[in-house]
Amino acid sequence: MTFDIDTVRAQFPFLAQQVNGYPLTYLDSAATSQKPNEVIDTVANYYRVENANVHRGSHHLTAQATSRYEAARHTVAQWIGAPSDDTIIWTRGTTESINLVAYSYARAHLKPGDEIAICENEHHANIVPWQLIAEQTGAIIRKIPITTHGEFDWAYFQNALSERCKLVAVAHITNVTGARQPIEAIIAAAHKLGAKVLVDGAQGIVHEPVNVSDLDADFYAFSGHKFFAPNGIGVLYVKPDLLADMPVWQGGGKMVERVSFSGTQFAAAPACFEAGTPNVAGAIGLATAIQWYQQFDPQEIKQHIAQLHHTLYEGLSTIDDIQIIGHQPGSGILSFIIDGVHHHDIATLLDQQGIVVREGHHCAHPLMEALKITGTVRLSLSIYNHHADITRAIAAIKKAADIL
Repeated sequence: MTFDIDTVRAQFPFLAQQVNGYPLTYLDSAATSQKPNEVIDTVANYYRVENANVHRGSHHLTAQATSRYEAARHTVAQWIGAPSDDTIIWTRGTTESINLVAYSYARAHLKPGDEIAICENEHHANIVPWQLIAEQTGAIIRKIPITTHGEFDWAYFQNALSERCKLVAVAHITNVTGARQPIEAIIAAAHKLGAKVLVDGAQGIVHEPVNVSDLDADFYAFSGHKFFAPNGIGVLYVKPDLLADMPVWQGGGKMVERVSFSGTQFAAAPACFEAGTPNVAGAIGLATAIQWYQQFDPQEIKQHIAQLHHTLYEGLSTIDDIQIIGHQPGSGILSFIIDGVHHHDIATLLDQQGIVVREGHHCAHPLMEALKITGTVRLSLSIYNHHADITRAIAAIKKAADIL
């Protein structure tokens, strides 16, 4: 389908509303994306006429739900270039995916003195689980600093990397500035020393095509809600040869073959990592979001967002006392501060004009400390934004700056 912004926007009913008497200008897609009608209809229809548990029972509805649930896994596997459906584990989101790796693989393999390398620009979800595991195993967190431009310090990483490093946890694309990390080089360097690499793809999966096989990532985690899908569904890709090295981390129904008081036999992966009743509607909603997105040319989407980003950057650059934090051209994510003005006050005035943005530390306290700031205002773009959104945002930020 040829990309046409008006046609795209018409598929997102959320965008038609007003806020405080102003047309809604939604610029917070890095926090969560809005959902197209196809995804909304898929989820509603599931609960309306298809609702049943999966991999349980023999009636028609459970067979149908199971088929759609596993077909969704196949859709995800194909979309990200996974070698098989069995390498795709359903989770609640990126956070749970990272915790799964931490409490299954890492806790079983890390020993006292082993190192976990993490950059200080990571989201808390890719820091805190590793701190907890380090406390339990005696492993050491090796902090990789940022450069003066707020990016991953590749030179420091090369010098710091040693055979003591057993795991590197790195974001594909950072959530505050939109910086793309050198994940290909990081993975290659880590693998030379026998370390495994987990990629936090919460933002990356949205901004560029991902092929986990070509990337050679050991683990790749992402959330559905940032990619036009429902909340509460996430994906963890695990390289096939690592699945057998991961003990189960939650017990319950569905993840077993047989239970007795003399011992339990667990199901094969990925089922052994999916205890309890799964988010069936979320899984099929994510598959629908992927299929909906695939009707467009990725290059046209990338060009559309890059043009919006450029216009936004140029407009904000004319405002006195504004400082754009770690600008990444074309990324669709732009954070800024205004000297002497609190980020919360700016966001409040924007909200009064119908402009929805994110303000604060963005779950990135270490990055804020490294930048010597308390927070930023972040604007994040998506496929459904148009130039009127950018024009309104620039005008509203100028007005807020004048008032404050």
